[in-house]
Amino acid sequence: MCLVLIAFRTHPHYPLVLAANRDEFHARPSEPIHWWKGGVRMLAGRDLQAGGTWLGLDESGRMALVTNYRDPSSPRPEGTSRGTLIGDFLGGRESAGGFARATAARARQFSGFNLLALDRDSLCYVTSRPEPEALLLPPGIYGLSNRRLDTPWSKLLVARDRFAKILANDRPEPAALMRLLSDRSIAADKALPDTGVGIEWERLLSAAFIVSPDYGTRCSTVVLIGKDGIVNVEERSHARDGSTAMRVRMAFQSAPRD
Repeated sequence: MCLVLIAFRTHPHYPLVLAANRDEFHARPSEPIHWWKGGVRMLAGRDLQAGGTWLGLDESGRMALVTNYRDPSSPRPEGTSRGTLIGDFLGGRESAGGFARATAARARQFSGFNLLALDRDSLCYVTSRPEPEALLLPPGIYGLSNRRLDTPWSKLLVARDRFAKILANDRPEPAALMRLLSDRSIAADKALPDTGVGIEWERLLSAAFIVSPDYGTRCSTVVLIGKDGIVNVEERSHARDGSTAMRVRMAFQSAPRD
């Protein structure tokens, strides 16, 4: 994922609200969100190149997602894909806190990443850069892109503010969250970060919803987990021109794990 907005225990009806965009090269093959068969039972898209995923949920309502940490000066190690971390969590028995600590301890095995892991008790954040760290997050509204949690990039600040306004409604609408994720506005040059990718890429990546022939927002995902345990998920897959190529909607009743 490359833009993540998450509200943890701040809404009276939804302990968890998530709105997220996944940005990736269009040439990288993937499958839209579905229930995986064989191995880990989870609801997730699939990266067909490395075999992992960027966001997943299990039948108990546990969830994990990963973003890359943008730092071209840091070499990419030859090792396990970051996308396998989602299945490691959802297929295991560790709490979010235990998994976060264990992941931070082996974070240098992967290219730079951020991870969010959620269970019924807690939301945890792991980053591998500049130094590995695991944090237990208190209730709140958070934004994550391709630096550390709540790094004040323009698109993150704008999106997080709009997200908070949507959450002020008694029943936040998935359609409103999708509209938030579809914002193609480019930040002014003076508001751009310098992450080492050059000014043209900084401009392109400053939009919440990225459109270009080679790289862009591949899918948008909204998740609402209610106090009653019902999980509502909507995902829209996007074509190179930014149009919606596929839409998946589903709901299920989460159940505690045995």
